[in-house]
Amino acid sequence: MPWIDWYDSLVKPSWTPEPSTISLIWMILYPVILVSFGFVFVKTYQGKLPRFVALPFAINLVANVLFMPIFAGLRNVPLASADIVIVWATIPWCVIAIWPYYRWIAIAQVPYFVWVSLATMIQLSITATNG
Repeated sequence: MPWIDWYDSLVKPSWTPEPSTISLIWMILYPVILVSFGFVFVKTYQGKLPRFVALPFAINLVANVLFMPIFAGLRNVPLASADIVIVWATIPWCVIAIWPYYRWIAIAQVPYFVWVSLATMIQLSITATNG
């Protein structure tokens, strides 16, 4: 079964956005993530930021990239929930780590955190009802 048919068959909260809306939100957020995370990684590579500052960004990036293969590829709803909680938890860690150095990077994470907070609530609901 194609993954979108599988996704459509899941019980989701009534307030879940349409897949096209979800895609649009990510298309807006991914450039922000690319620029801000890329900046952190470049500054860390250049030795202008301590490595510990880049750690939450790296963990977040790996967890974010793994979400769709876990959720849509493996169709492992509980593991996808664990993964998105990692994505969600590392965003405030990113903000705290970068704040003393580049506040604009911290502020740029706010829309990302808001969206991932909603996405996490959706995913946890999907897990609770479809487990």
